[in-house]
Amino acid sequence: MITTGINRAARSTSTIGIVGTGSYLPAHVVTNAEVGEPAGVTDEWIFGKTGIRNRRRAKPDEATSDLAVIAGRAALESAGISAADLSLVIVATSTPDSPQPPTAAIVADEIGARPGTAAFDVNAVCSSFLFALTTAEGILRGTDSEYALVIGADVYSRILDPADRRTAILFGDGAGAVVLGRSGAGELLAGRLAGYGAERDLIQVPAGGSRIPPSAETVRAGLHYFAMNGRGVRDFVAETVTEGIRDFLVDTGVPAADLAHFVPHQANGRMLEDLAQRLDIPFERTRTTFEELGNTGAASVPITLDHAARAGAVGTGDLILLAAFGGGMAMGLTLLRW
Repeated sequence: MITTGINRAARSTSTIGIVGTGSYLPAHVVTNAEVGEPAGVTDEWIFGKTGIRNRRRAKPDEATSDLAVIAGRAALESAGISAADLSLVIVATSTPDSPQPPTAAIVADEIGARPGTAAFDVNAVCSSFLFALTTAEGILRGTDSEYALVIGADVYSRILDPADRRTAILFGDGAGAVVLGRSGAGELLAGRLAGYGAERDLIQVPAGGSRIPPSAETVRAGLHYFAMNGRGVRDFVAETVTEGIRDFLVDTGVPAADLAHFVPHQANGRMLEDLAQRLDIPFERTRTTFEELGNTGAASVPITLDHAARAGAVGTGDLILLAAFGGGMAMGLTLLRW
């Protein structure tokens, strides 16, 4: 477990904050009826189980990097800087364009970052964005770099089995981004990253790596599809994530009642309602996008934060808790003050 920011005396006194946000959603809206038919479920069943009505789907010629580039440009515009000002580009994703090169290298080039700008991917599945955010903060604190672009982007529609009602109904495609700098509205106060490898089989894509290389047989067996033990994930969130957030708030000295906004990973609306209730966070303080966008993987937290910021829902001085959980299993938490 990695925790940052609680002992300020042991850290640099410089302020690292979010100076700009951005997001991008593909134009194609996919309804519950469209995903429900091949999965053998109805619109009513999907909404009742998940709270999701629609999700977005990338065009056949849109890859993860394409979504990330547009979201990244929006964040740069929001920050009032150019790509040439960046020292670092991190793309948080578990659906990269290809195993190599890193998707971040493509994004950095496409947005016009200077040659020599560090660019790499981070994969902690749906927690990837907060793992990348904490990594970028640490790099800025430890160097003389001024700005970092952190993008969460996923195109899960490419790895879903349309007939699997446990997964096909949940996911949408999208990208969200933030620019970190040495001042900004969203000062990063503390963070925590944690892993629970003994539960790694709850979420997986079995084939395509060095353990089970791709072959005609693995394709026929459906081993390249995203697979999830939904009940196991729900239990993980109800127990491990709930307790992890409680401990984090105690350690940071921030009662749940002091949070103006809770921005969780948009995994499933019913799951989030339960999580907020367990944490004694009023659901009206929980920022959500799941109803119209579904679960956008690593993009869900930055998309939701960007939507809240652009809607004027976040005020100066507001305390915000970002929380994500995903395959690995993994959990990422970030506390910031707007």
